[in-house]
Amino acid sequence: MPLASPGSLLFVAAALLWLPATRRWSLLPLAAAYAGAWSQGGIEPLALVWPALLAVAARLIRPAAPPALRAAGHTLFLVLAVLLFLHWLPGYHNPLVIPRAALTPDAVPFGMYLNLDKPLVAFWVILAAAPVMAGVNARTTLAAALTACAAALAACLGLALILGMVGWAPKWPESGWLWLVNNALLVTLTEEALFRGYVQQRLTQAWRGHRYGAIAALLTAAVLFGLAHYAGGWQWMLLAGIAGVAYGVAYRYGGLTAAALAHLGLNAAHYGLFTYPMRAILN
Repeated sequence: MPLASPGSLLFVAAALLWLPATRRWSLLPLAAAYAGAWSQGGIEPLALVWPALLAVAARLIRPAAPPALRAAGHTLFLVLAVLLFLHWLPGYHNPLVIPRAALTPDAVPFGMYLNLDKPLVAFWVILAAAPVMAGVNARTTLAAALTACAAALAACLGLALILGMVGWAPKWPESGWLWLVNNALLVTLTEEALFRGYVQQRLTQAWRGHRYGAIAALLTAAVLFGLAHYAGGWQWMLLAGIAGVAYGVAYRYGGLTAAALAHLGLNAAHYGLFTYPMRAILN
């Protein structure tokens, strides 16, 4: 992928979100990515309406705003977030960067698009909602990530093997590095920003007066994460819900960094060591 391509610029923008010193500059490469995509036909003028509405939502949720306006801002964001996740907002033509092909003989064909719409959710959550980004220190963050990842690997991939959804299939295709960068900087960041950094965080704050409020918030976010995988059937919803619990624990103790690392670890193990995305014929 060329260094000045929309995809590369989007990767740079997402990477800048992680550090407080660079976070405010992330919108510059994001804007450059959109400009490049526009020049190449990747987006239409209508697509600019949606980031503009996200900016309105960010303005409305300011702490100084009246409660009614803050509620309207959060509602506007949630509607836009769902539609962006589902790719239902017009104006985007996300390019296919990995052509569809079976990675192993028994696998369902896999292809990957460079999403220009969905990552906007991560930028909004991190810049406007300011979720917890890390634990009390680097050691706590890393421990939370590794523990959650190990639990998710054992539970999710173990159950997937039992259900016959995947098999042992070590591999690393030529396109694997592009898949890994995209997963690390866009996929896991965006999904964890919404479900843990926004949903779990806000529910934890809303239910902080209840004895089990934090646990209820974690489980609610995990259930919603599972439901978001409805396209894969009940098996994927179950596995995603279980993984969501692990990611939620990682977020609780290690912030968004730990949750994203745990998520990336599970995804990478699935991609590199097992049938990906799943067997063409389930046992």
